[in-house]
Amino acid sequence: MATILPVMGVSPQFGNDCFIAPNATLVGDVVCGDECSFWFNSVVRGDVNSIRMGNRVNVQDGAVIHATYEKTKVVLGNNVSIGHNALVHGCEVHDDVLIGMGAIVMDNVVIESNSIIAAGAVVLEGTVVKAGSLYAGVPAKFIKKVSQDMIDGEIARIAGNYVKYSSWFR
Repeated sequence: MATILPVMGVSPQFGNDCFIAPNATLVGDVVCGDECSFWFNSVVRGDVNSIRMGNRVNVQDGAVIHATYEKTKVVLGNNVSIGHNALVHGCEVHDDVLIGMGAIVMDNVVIESNSIIAAGAVVLEGTVVKAGSLYAGVPAKFIKKVSQDMIDGEIARIAGNYVKYSSWFR
């Protein structure tokens, strides 16, 4: 059974049609929209600050979402995919973003819409990823503009697939 715990009297809140894997952990001030999914061994810790998510956010296996006490919050828009084993910390992610497997997104990062953070990238504190950008590397840097084919074929496709996958467990 998933670990869903209050912290200082504040419990996670879920929209409609969300999937929470049996070994996912969600604690504290976490609020998500509809059709979100929290996959196996994912951890979403709203213990030291708030975490807000739009609709159709998927937090894939082993991913961690956290913030910094009294300094940073996490805000995720709609149709955001957090890849396997990614770390998303104290940042703002707009709509229609793919954060690749094993990526690290640090405090005070802003990722604007229709962007992709490549697998294994490390987005350093305070970086602003402009809309429609692909960032990759350590530290992550702008690589190229994201094409409409990549928006449809990767960002939208993956967000939609995770809604479908979660339906298999209901």
